[in-house]
This record gives sequence, structure tokens and C-alpha cells, in this order.
Amino acid sequence: MSRRLRVALLAGGRSSEHDISLASARSVLEALDPERYDVVNVAIGRDGQWQLEPRPGPGPVTEVLGEATGPAETLPVPASPGTLATIGAVDVVLPILHGPFGEDGTVQGLLELADVAYVGAGVAASALAMDKDLFKKVMRDSGIPVAEHHAIRLGDPVENPFGYPVFVKPARLGSSVGISKVHDESELGPAVALARRHDEKVLVEEFVRGVEVECGVLGNRVPPPIASLPGTIDTLGHEWYDFESKYDDDGMRLVIPPDLPQQTIELVQQRSIDAFVASECEGLARVDFFVRESDGEVVVNELNTMPGFTATSVYAKLFAASGIAYADLVDRLIELALERRERRSTLEY
Repeated sequence: MSRRLRVALLAGGRSSEHDISLASARSVLEALDPERYDVVNVAIGRDGQWQLEPRPGPGPVTEVLGEATGPAETLPVPASPGTLATIGAVDVVLPILHGPFGEDGTVQGLLELADVAYVGAGVAASALAMDKDLFKKVMRDSGIPVAEHHAIRLGDPVENPFGYPVFVKPARLGSSVGISKVHDESELGPAVALARRHDEKVLVEEFVRGVEVECGVLGNRVPPPIASLPGTIDTLGHEWYDFESKYDDDGMRLVIPPDLPQQTIELVQQRSIDAFVASECEGLARVDFFVRESDGEVVVNELNTMPGFTATSVYAKLFAASGIAYADLVDRLIELALERRERRSTLEY
């Protein structure tokens, strides 16, 4: 019997999406076949402290992983003894982290320094997708339609060039935290102030009247990535797809495939892959769209490099409807991480 792959599951984190990350990680852990994977859990607290979770079953972690040496031991991360050495000794890390300090390239850079394979986008793609201002600029330069936006940086006047309603949001956050739908000028200042509690750069985005559609992407650069069937979001009475509609049990309904023309569905899938490739993503992503009511145009809203990843999340449901079960999805993501690590090991620096 071949050796089980040594996997570190990294979850929690400092962002407001800490609890969502833990829920995602629990689902991943349940999906990992114990006959194929030897799993260690590393929890990151809201204070940024990394902690190796107690190992289920007999024996300490070092009995399984051996005495670890290498760059991970000296990384500048507040961690309990043995945690970083364990990270450096595994075959692959699953950084199931959402939002800043996890999905934004910071942890990806640390794992690059540790010289360990990891699931998901690399440093540049993670940072780009997290910054919705920069992401939209890359999409526009790549010929991919996006909603218009105006960035307000520190010292800039608070302006809205689009009329009302508009959305105001932090440039680098997720899960609809700090986002407001602004209906008139009196709401603009308070909405910017709310967004600035989370980020120094704030976006004002045009309101796109249409259908919200989401699509999953899976793969590396070679062979080409694949897109799932898309799904449309019914917010069940919520004015927009806010935090409550995303995470309340009865907050939304996902319809797969959406009630759209076949050519529109295929265009959503193609633009999902186009956005994935243009932003240099690998592994996985969920791309969110608006299908504009007036002309049927498929407009990219944002790309998530580590979307919510429970077995009942949108990403998992999209691929389940496309014929890839959740456990198979996790297996494939680990394979993709190892493929990328092997491919990049031949590069000369």
C-alpha cells in the first residue's frame, strides 16, 4: 500500500470570515478519505496565533511526520511550538481561509517561502482577486465586461459618478461585509464611512439591473480549466445578496442551471474561464456575474479564489450538479496543488 499523503488543513484566520472558514474546513475534513490522507489541523485564531490542533487517535504528530526541518521553522508567524515545522513537513496544505490574511496572497506567500504545495491561487492571483478595483482593471484590459466602478482612496472626495442606486463596498473584503446599497445622496457618506471601517480604499459601483449568476472553475493552466454549470441566485425577498441572504438557512435559493438562454449559459462558462486565466488563477475559483436585464450582456462582478467551501456551499453545489461530487472535488484540488508544485520545481531562479 502506498504512503498516505500528508495534508495540513489551515483554517480560521483574522478576518471577519473566520467562522465561515472553520465551517468550510470541517466539511473538507469529513470529505478526506483517511485511507488516502494523513491530516493535521492548524487553526489560526482571530488574534493571528497559529495553533496545531490535537491529533485524533494515538501518537503525536511528529510520529507520523517525522522531525521536520526546513524554511517553515523560521517563518515570522506567531505559532505554538511545532506548528510551523509541521507545515513544512506535509505534502500539501489546504488553506481554507476566506478574506484578508488568508485569501489575499499573504498566506500563499508564506507557503511559497515554506516551499510546500498548497491548494488554490498563487500570491499574485490571490492579491489581485481580493482587490476589486485592480481586478476590474485587469478584466477591462483583457476585454472582459465588468460593472463600472469608481475608487475612493484616502484623501479623495466622496463622489458618485453613476447616479442612484449604487453599491458602496470595501475594495478588499468578502462575504458582503461592509457593503451598502445606496439609494440617494444622503446615504452615500455614511456608506463610505461604513466601508472605511474595513478598508482604506472604497468602491462605488454602478447598479446593474439583472440576474445574479455564479459559476465555478476548476483546474490549472494545463490542461485547460473547466467551468461548472452556472446557477442563479434567488435572494428570497432580500433587496440584494447581502450577508444574511448568503448565510441564513433560508436566505437564498440556488437554481442550477439558470432559466437563461443556452447561449447565455455557455457565455457565462466561457467568461468564467477567461476571467480565471486572465487573473492567473489556478486550482479553484467562483466567478460572480450579472446578466444585464436590458441587453442580456454577461458582466463579471467579482472572482473568489477561495469561495465558501462547505459541502452545501454554492461552489460545491455547482460542481455536484455538473457531475463532480464534493469528495472528488477535494481530491482533484489536492492533485492540482501537487501538479503545480511539480511543474514549478523545474523553474530556475
